[in-house]
Amino acid sequence: MIFDSHAHYDDKAFDEDRDSLLTRLFNDNVCGIINVGCDMKTSKTSVELSHKYPLIWSAVGVHPHDASNVPHKYLDLLSTYLNENKTVAIGEIGLDYHYDFSSREAQKKVFEEQLKLSKELNIPVIIHDREAHGDTLELLKKYQPRGVVHCFSGSTEMAEEITKLGMYIGLGGAVTFKNAKNPVLVAKNVPLERILLETDCPYMTPVPYRGTRCDSSMIKYTAEKIAKERNIQPESLFEAVKENTLRLFDKIKI
Repeated sequence: MIFDSHAHYDDKAFDEDRDSLLTRLFNDNVCGIINVGCDMKTSKTSVELSHKYPLIWSAVGVHPHDASNVPHKYLDLLSTYLNENKTVAIGEIGLDYHYDFSSREAQKKVFEEQLKLSKELNIPVIIHDREAHGDTLELLKKYQPRGVVHCFSGSTEMAEEITKLGMYIGLGGAVTFKNAKNPVLVAKNVPLERILLETDCPYMTPVPYRGTRCDSSMIKYTAEKIAKERNIQPESLFEAVKENTLRLFDKIKI
């Protein structure tokens, strides 16, 4: 029943046991994973993972951290990847004003270029937004892509604006954190048909395993917290989220 809509299994944190871990996950309750690229290298490895594992699909794109270092004609290479059946989204893309590893001007330029590509190819986007809520929302309203704002950290009011655009809200381990306020309020109030579940593994490990490496099996702790807040059963949440994921990433066939 578990569909992890945002993971990074190409990360070096999985180098020692990637195959055995994924085999175990797929033999248990994980029915699908979207492995998400952050630059040209990880986009390539995400595509390679999707070729190797039947229940992994890939997303390709340039994260705002790498916006200042995009190669010449990077959009052409992304387009080549996006022609493959198991590459289902452009991501993760967006804005990050917390670290500012790339200039904000470069971030906006590369973000807009990839939003335009998503419109040209009619393919969803996976959005990274950290401390850049205003500019992110402005560009999403301008281009109105299909997609999800992953690891959502905005307010309930912003979530409402996002869902009005027809987009989805990605929720992960942050909803279980002790001092989490906005993620819990959003999880409680966003329409059920607009929720996706994710791990962002190996990062964002939920309580009670915070501080250890995350994997897709740990979505259950996020789901239990959200289900409790919404007064529904976790099984009902998993089923709805699976339908939402397949509706958005419509190239996935399971």
